[in-house]
Amino acid sequence: MSHPPSPALPRDALGRPLHDLRLSVIETCNYRCPYCMPEGLTPEETPLDRASRLDFDEIETAVRAFARLGVSKLRLTGGEPLLRKHLPELVARLAAVPGIEDLALTTNGSLLAGQARALREAGLHRLTVSLDALDPALFRELSGGRGDIRDVLAGIEAAQAAGFRSIKINCVVQRGLNDHEALAIAERFRGTPHVPRFIEYMDVGNCNGWRREGVVPSAELRDRIHARWPLQALTPTYRGEVATRHGYVDGGGEVGFVSSVSDPFCGDCHRARLSADGQLFTCLFATRGQPLREHIGRGEDALAQHLAGLWRLRADRYSEQRASAPADRKKIEMFYIGG
Repeated sequence: MSHPPSPALPRDALGRPLHDLRLSVIETCNYRCPYCMPEGLTPEETPLDRASRLDFDEIETAVRAFARLGVSKLRLTGGEPLLRKHLPELVARLAAVPGIEDLALTTNGSLLAGQARALREAGLHRLTVSLDALDPALFRELSGGRGDIRDVLAGIEAAQAAGFRSIKINCVVQRGLNDHEALAIAERFRGTPHVPRFIEYMDVGNCNGWRREGVVPSAELRDRIHARWPLQALTPTYRGEVATRHGYVDGGGEVGFVSSVSDPFCGDCHRARLSADGQLFTCLFATRGQPLREHIGRGEDALAQHLAGLWRLRADRYSEQRASAPADRKKIEMFYIGG
């Protein structure tokens, strides 16, 4: 089937192209991590009914339209995406979309052991697993009393056995809470192809009680690790890569640092986010979304035209403006659109 020509690849108001899409397949989660979805404090805690979520046909139409505008990297998020029923079926459909070269998924890992092989066979390329502590009691606390570290480690092992070679291990670091675990996490994955990434605690959403005093700057954390196992800077894999990469001088692998607070990277941000109910968010710290479901219903061509127009209006650079942002600025909750 032939299509009309796609709109010219759009650039936003600051000249940034559209390359990455983070797609939330579900807004619910089986954890209640305090920095994301603290128990009892999240206004959006009532789950969507099934009819409110985009179905697989709608998701595929949306991804095809985004791909025509330059998106080549697609990441499935949540909530906890492994709670979405029949997820491997969706993965297989999205892996076949022309232009999608990198298909990844972010998960808390608790359900991964039972799904890793099916996801790999469906065409998923890469995995990121959230892991904020190795100490079992602290891990349970940081998951809102719901997580068992053994499930996550079993999930990582199952994913490796299924053929996911280099898994990213994301750790959100908070001073005085889990920053002492960073060395243990680094050590656990030294000598493996897996890459721990230490993420500065961010002021995402409104309910996580963020304080700047809780942020451990990446440079400080890097120095701690470097003092134990010398590190050397590595070149970015691609322009706009979120994490800065450092390799162990002795060849023991690498670690990454995501520094949204201490070293904002808005200037190279080329990511869009699509929520489970079909709203476009052009920034992780957005205050509102643009509803797309009606446009998705009009088909891939009309959606691509509409998206191109929205992207050209984008001027978000919240992390660079954080210091001057109003203290009462309402932001969308992270679990609603993925990290």
